[in-house]
This record gives sequence, structure tokens and C-alpha cells, in this order.
Amino acid sequence: MNIDRSIFAFAGLLILISLGLGLLVHPYWHGLTALVGLNMFQAAFTKVCPIAILLKRIGVKSGPAFQ
Repeated sequence: MNIDRSIFAFAGLLILISLGLGLLVHPYWHGLTALVGLNMFQAAFTKVCPIAILLKRIGVKSGPAFQ
């Protein structure tokens, strides 16, 4: 799995977890969903993603988006 697919999986997992916590625990957890979306939006334009940097450092191979 390359960095791009790993980021999609991580973002999707965080969104699902925060939506579940927002429904079951407290609506403020929906803020995590907003932060994930905001990070994905800025990464589309700047090509800077903290998770991509971390994954590259631990040796996950690059995909076309974050080279």
C-alpha cells in the first residue's frame, strides 16, 4: 500500500470514528470530522500533509500525490 492509499484509509477511519463518537458520546466530536476535511482540502492545494510526512519517514513507498 502506498502513501496515498494509506492516507485515504486513515482519513476515512478518523471520519467514521468521529461520526460515531458524535452520535453516541457528544456532538463536539463532529469537530474532528471538520478538521480531517479541512486538512484534506488544504493538502489538495499545498501537497503538504502531516500524515504523508510521517508515513514517508517510516518507509511507506510514495504514491503520485505526495512525492
